Amino acid sequence: MSPRFQVRLPRGGGGDGVLRSREGVVERLLHVEDSPIRVRCWQTRTGVRLRAEAIEPRLAIHFDGAECAEAGPDRLELAIERMRFALWLDEDVSGFFEAFKRDPLLGAAIHRRPWTRPKRRPWPWEALAWAVTEQLIDSPRAKAIQRRIVRRWGPKVAPGHRSERPLMDVPSPRVLAGRAPAELVSMDLTEARALALVRCAREVSDGRADLADPACERRLLAIREVGPWTLQCLGQGGRGDLDSLPAGDLAYVKLVGHLAQLGRRATLREVEEYFAPYAPYRSLAGAFALARWGRSAAQGPPLPQAPDQLAA
Repeated sequence: MSPRFQVRLPRGGGGDGVLRSREGVVERLLHVEDSPIRVRCWQTRTGVRLRAEAIEPRLAIHFDGAECAEAGPDRLELAIERMRFALWLDEDVSGFFEAFKRDPLLGAAIHRRPWTRPKRRPWPWEALAWAVTEQLIDSPRAKAIQRRIVRRWGPKVAPGHRSERPLMDVPSPRVLAGRAPAELVSMDLTEARALALVRCAREVSDGRADLADPACERRLLAIREVGPWTLQCLGQGGRGDLDSLPAGDLAYVKLVGHLAQLGRRATLREVEEYFAPYAPYRSLAGAFALARWGRSAAQGPPLPQAPDQLAA
């Protein structure tokens, strides 16, 4: 099936160990309820093809010993739907392109890199869990933490060949809800964020927070260490909110500091004000701005923190 707009499949593994990309084929293990499913995606001259395969329950390995059920047609279809969401295959972005194709900040990137998109996860839970692990640390360290979590507690499927590593999935909310915070601290999470991740997992596992519904954010904000940035990552990467921009992200505070010639990193408010004209597409605007100007911002002299950030 052809995507509605030009897209490119991921060329790398994403850093957390759950996505495999080789010889043009993207492969991912997903769980739809208790059914393990292998989804493969590849590009052709006419578009992108996806195939979902039910995995025999006896081949699946779960940390908590949970029993699996073989996926039927409905669950296979849902797995494909979630991967289509994660890969942006069905999203209508014509309104954004039409509005900003001549924009001084974004126009060149829209014409040269029209496939640019913010990263998405197949399930909102993944976006929330990984946002908690990424708070206030650099990306390589966060990815290393995520790989440890996946290897320790994520479901696995035995490979078809000895030379292959197992396919792995992100641990479910139920599994992480049962962990002691100290176990997550051993993965290099701070104690506060380990506790926040466990509490988020319990809210989801016990059915108190439906992450597909923005109304859940009120409950999540009651958890210490969960703030606007975390919820913006959930909106952007987990629900596909085109206007959800993680304004406090280090990449954006550096970018706006560079573009606005502030001589320092921007504050959260300054980032939000800078991208306000791009509503209701601030998520896309941020991604295209980074694609066009991110390298220039990174190559310039290091920007000092804003005064309010130093005071914090």
